[in-house]
Amino acid sequence: METQYLPMPGGRIAYEVAGNGPLVVCAPSMGDLRQEYRFLAPRLVEAGYRVAWMDVRGHGESSVGWSDVSVVGVGSDMLALVRHLDAGPALLYGASMAAGAAVWAAVEEPQAVSGLVLSGPFVRNEPIGTDKNTGRYYGLLFGVLLSRPWGAAMWSLYYNNLYPTRKPQDLAAYRSKLRANLAQPGRLESLQAMLRASKVPSEERLARVERPVLVLMGEKDPDFKDPAAEAEWIGRMTRGKVHILPGAGHYPQAEYPEETAALVADFYQSLR
Repeated sequence: METQYLPMPGGRIAYEVAGNGPLVVCAPSMGDLRQEYRFLAPRLVEAGYRVAWMDVRGHGESSVGWSDVSVVGVGSDMLALVRHLDAGPALLYGASMAAGAAVWAAVEEPQAVSGLVLSGPFVRNEPIGTDKNTGRYYGLLFGVLLSRPWGAAMWSLYYNNLYPTRKPQDLAAYRSKLRANLAQPGRLESLQAMLRASKVPSEERLARVERPVLVLMGEKDPDFKDPAAEAEWIGRMTRGKVHILPGAGHYPQAEYPEETAALVADFYQSLR
């Protein structure tokens, strides 16, 4: 697919779009590329949807140097893409940190959003995979590990662990591509800034989401101390549906794309 660019104040957002039908906008997690959806997007297109998948700020082919790489900035980009494609309201699929961005977007501009799929969602300032006593060391630890010149390699090693059951056949090549991208000027720094950014703007909006929500959580997601408990909490806060995918890690859209596509399609059908 051909890369297209959405001009935004402060930079531009890279995206691809394919298919016809109701719009699905997919935003990947921090430290990843829009190709995180390389398996899911074609299946949704085949199922009759128009799918746009984007690089978040500072990642992939999107520009670097943004003043805001928080859920607010990424959520603004998701809404701008819906308006740009003139095909809303859209289903917003947000993975990890981008799930918080989707929550923010749905509250800020509900008329542009038909529903939310929150996958492996980080929507509040809880430490990853830790309890609160050790969480205070998390930011410092990742700040050191993601420093140059070794930061891109360390993220690639960490990324490998996010697929506990069914690693994609192209994972080694994909990790190499991801590592090369993060090695580019400004990109590792964008990842560090995203890790530091507060998720309060999404956490405080959870109970205000008016659109239907599907929470997708991998049973073995290593980024959460208790994945099922976090998913259930988000489901209660948003009055949404919760689906725990057996065996899946942090990226069900790449580890179990067939199952994820079916869940997304069923959920979208329920909105009509």
